[in-house]
Amino acid sequence: MSDSAYFIRPVQPQDVPAVIQLIYELAVYEKAPHLAKATPELITKHLFETHVANALLAFSGSAEAPGEAIGLALYFFNFSTWTGRPGLYLEDLYVKPEHRSKGIGKAFFKELAVVAQEKDCARMDWSVLKWNQPSIDFYEQSLNAKAQDEWVGMRLEEDGIENLKSLTSKKA
Repeated sequence: MSDSAYFIRPVQPQDVPAVIQLIYELAVYEKAPHLAKATPELITKHLFETHVANALLAFSGSAEAPGEAIGLALYFFNFSTWTGRPGLYLEDLYVKPEHRSKGIGKAFFKELAVVAQEKDCARMDWSVLKWNQPSIDFYEQSLNAKAQDEWVGMRLEEDGIENLKSLTSKKA
C-alpha cells in the first residue's frame, strides 16, 4: 500500500475517539486548544442522537484494510431565505499535516458536493481564519471559492444566549 492511499466515509459511533482526537489536533493547529470542549458524550449526542451535525472521516489505507483516521470534515445544514433552499455549512475541515498535499482536502470537498446536491443545497459556506493563508490559497486556487468580505461574523457564547432571555421589547 502506498503512503498516499486513503478513503473517506461517514463517521460511525465507534469513530468518536478519533473525532475527538482530530478536533483537538485542529484546535492546536488553530492555536486554541484551551477552547476545545468537545467530549465523546457531546459528539455522540449531536452526531448520532439529535443529528444536528454530520461528519466525514478520512482514513489511511483502504475500506477493506483501514488505517488511522487522518482527516475530518464536520458539517451541518442551514437555510437561505434568499434562495429558498438549504445550504451546507462546513464547520471544520482538518487533515493531519503529514497527510496534506495528497488530495484529501479535494476529496472531502468532492464528497461534500455529493451530499450538498443530494440535499438540494444552493451553496456551501465555511469560514477560515485570516492568518491561515495555506488554506485560503487552497480554497481560492484549487476550489475557485470566493471570500465573502462583505459579511462580518457574529457570535454569542452560552452566557450571551442566556442573557437574551432577559431582553425586553417595546410594546405598542
